[in-house]
Amino acid sequence: MFRLFKHYVPHAVVWLALVEFIALLGSAEAAWHIYAHFAGFDAGPLAARWTRLATFALSNSLAMMATGMYGSEALRSMKFATARLLAAISLGVIFLSVVGFLLPNATLWRVNSLYAMGLAIAALFVIRLALTQAAGAEAFKRRILVLGAGKRAARLRALAEAPGSSLAIAGFVAMSGSERAVQDAIPREALANLSDHVVALGVGEVVLAMEERRGALPLADLLRVKTTGVHVNDIASFIERETGRVDLATTNPSALIFSDGFSAGQRISRVAKRLFDIVASLLVLVVGLPLILIGGLAVLCDSRGPIFYRQSRVGLYGEPYDIVKIRSMRPDAEAAGKAVWASENDPRVTRVGHVIRKLRIDELPQLWCVLKGEMSIVGPRPERPSFVEELTRELPYYAERHMVKPGLTGWAQINYPYGASIEDARVKLEYDLYYAKNYSPFLDLLILLQTVRVVLWPEGAR
Repeated sequence: MFRLFKHYVPHAVVWLALVEFIALLGSAEAAWHIYAHFAGFDAGPLAARWTRLATFALSNSLAMMATGMYGSEALRSMKFATARLLAAISLGVIFLSVVGFLLPNATLWRVNSLYAMGLAIAALFVIRLALTQAAGAEAFKRRILVLGAGKRAARLRALAEAPGSSLAIAGFVAMSGSERAVQDAIPREALANLSDHVVALGVGEVVLAMEERRGALPLADLLRVKTTGVHVNDIASFIERETGRVDLATTNPSALIFSDGFSAGQRISRVAKRLFDIVASLLVLVVGLPLILIGGLAVLCDSRGPIFYRQSRVGLYGEPYDIVKIRSMRPDAEAAGKAVWASENDPRVTRVGHVIRKLRIDELPQLWCVLKGEMSIVGPRPERPSFVEELTRELPYYAERHMVKPGLTGWAQINYPYGASIEDARVKLEYDLYYAKNYSPFLDLLILLQTVRVVLWPEGAR
């Protein structure tokens, strides 16, 4: 896997994105020549229009990322990929319109763009069709060998067998007689040479999933495996890389302490993130003001009570602050004065509340908190003090999620439905810790792009 600014991306996905980017460039160039032919003018040298071609390709590539074209479902299903491709091209038109408004000389002419969009749809469709028909999802799978046959090894098997998995487990090696969760594992004693076995299977990675590692690590074997060019990884780091979550079941404090993560406090990153928050919150507040007014009037007409409500949340370093949102529940939603988890099809949500929650309009007033510096555009979801107290007692490392500012959108929000239980909070904490540990501007950009997908195809908003 490629590691881009601390975030891992499968090699196959990177190469696919590169091929499709080149296809977009080729579509724009072909469209330019077609338009030149019909309009009767000389196409001119490539150097004179490379900015226009690059803008077209980059805008559509970002749109494809935003609509989930590189997600597991789009890589497996041609039907799903086609639907998302059409949505991506539509979103690409919007991106290009914005760029054309700001930089008129940096985009293709409108008729030229129409030709380019048509050619791009055809080219990308052919690429995805060839991928699914010729190579299929197996082209994106990586073969691994698991050392261990206990419960941890069984977790890796479940991970590999899950829909959309990018893993193919070539085999298991039982490193001790007490590990019996995986019945088809080969006993270590049955292998004369572990490194030869690794080479024979053609795996690219060996994962340590033993239940007990003290005094049981086969260091000599692992050294030989490493020298053959095969990567060796422990289960905690492997699961983090594959799932985008810090796995609480296999992670210990020393692994977090000695990792290369948790560098979000670096001065340059902090200043850049704050500048982005100020500019973005001002722009969205100005553009979104009509939506806030419309949403507020709809709430006023739909039910009695205030348009906005304030609520205490826990922010950076555990400090409390008040958020402001458009009210989407009945005024007596917590008449007993006790915080209540939101639930699916929550009866406390009003008719208008259902709509503004799906469209995320109720969240827009929180941009004022971003502007003041209490929140960020991207970060963990802010929780209420009573929930934080409960979750800190129940879940390890929960306090560490407050080492970064809470945000309007975040890694957990785009990867997991709205949590309404301790177990949901546990999974979302694993995503939040991954974000805090691996923060980079690239990850923020990826989250913002994927937020577009969540807004266009609501997945779990409550």
